[in-house]
Amino acid sequence: MSEENLPAHIQYLQQHSSYAHPVDVIQLLQTHISFVLLAGEFVYKWKKPVNFGFLDFSTLEKRKYYCEQELILNRRLCPDLYLDVVTINYDGKQYSLNGRGEIIEYGVKMVRMPEDLMMSQIIRTGKLNRGQIDRIIDVLVPFYRRADGSETIAEFGRAAAVAVNVLENFAQTESFVDKGALSRAQFLRIGDYARAFLQDEQRFERRRAAGKIRDCHGDLYSANICLDTPVHVFDCIEFNERFRYSDVAADVAFLAMDLDFHGLDELAAYFIERFVQESDDPTLLEMLDFYKCYRAMVRGKIGLFTASDPAVEPVVAARCTEEAARYFGLACKYADQAKE
Repeated sequence: MSEENLPAHIQYLQQHSSYAHPVDVIQLLQTHISFVLLAGEFVYKWKKPVNFGFLDFSTLEKRKYYCEQELILNRRLCPDLYLDVVTINYDGKQYSLNGRGEIIEYGVKMVRMPEDLMMSQIIRTGKLNRGQIDRIIDVLVPFYRRADGSETIAEFGRAAAVAVNVLENFAQTESFVDKGALSRAQFLRIGDYARAFLQDEQRFERRRAAGKIRDCHGDLYSANICLDTPVHVFDCIEFNERFRYSDVAADVAFLAMDLDFHGLDELAAYFIERFVQESDDPTLLEMLDFYKCYRAMVRGKIGLFTASDPAVEPVVAARCTEEAARYFGLACKYADQAKE
């Protein structure tokens, strides 16, 4: 997306004079739902006015609410990282950050983390090791133990509730079938496996009875982990409770799938083995391939959403489409091995 086509407040935030603190280089990143500006020692995240059904940021009031939720929920794991909800104001002549005039947008201000310690960067350099996996587990196990597991939340662990999230993926990707990233055969194989697994309601009831349905993170993969001290697990799902209220197995399966996606199968297996030991949760293994398959399908879907966004540069769209194809291939692998 060329700069002149960016929203006016994002153009404003790409000027050094927009900030009260020192800024050397300003970098703009985009996802299908956010504009993220890296500015000096801070990060400013702004929600796009989109409505995907499962996510609705279409009004200013909704974006304000979800910015507030993002702050509250992420402070569970990153109390030192999430600083404040900020505003873009317009006084009829000029824009300002936390300034005067009408509020035209809300965002979240965060401390900028060291890029060389981001888990995704460490994976790219081939330096991820078991010790770092252990440090992540040391954060996650107590987080899940203290996370809310009320009866209201436990209802989201029923097979019927899980099916809403899982089957939604197929409805939202069907229009992309046979258009480059997802074949009809893959679509049917993954769907058949997911529906068959969901028929066994007792598996889900056993997890509910064991107290394994919690207010989780919801987006637990390497892009949202920084291996500094302490380890920061950030950017949880704030926009839809049904994605966050889930089996702990669904959360950790996401990170295991992500490690598989990056060719780190041995570390993925180590992560699950150690997590099961430390959390004393052996029945998690019964759910693992199902939730890995679900998470791979989600990542593939998001890749397609991003690639189809006209605001995204063509080179980024091409990369997202290629990655989506790999995610769908991985989802097929999980579905096939579960049948063996």
